[in-house]
Amino acid sequence: MPKKVPLRQCVGCREMKPKRELVRVVRSPEGTVSLDHSGKSPGRGAYVCPDPACLRKAQKSGALSRAFGTAIPPEIYDALAKDAREAQHG
Repeated sequence: MPKKVPLRQCVGCREMKPKRELVRVVRSPEGTVSLDHSGKSPGRGAYVCPDPACLRKAQKSGALSRAFGTAIPPEIYDALAKDAREAQHG
């Protein structure tokens, strides 16, 4: 029997995608927001596609801020945009 693929919803496009295709952003128990490339950091996680258009949509709608209940530092969006560019050129 094939192994089940865990799916997560992107906060930008709202599509369900395999967890490995998405970038996890995490708010730690201390309240700091950072990118989680391992997918194992403790805290509240939200997922976004490594796609610039999807990232812009998430930023414009404030989806990450809503998911974490806190303001998202601009550095997080910059890091996500950098990851998205690297994923495209890959």
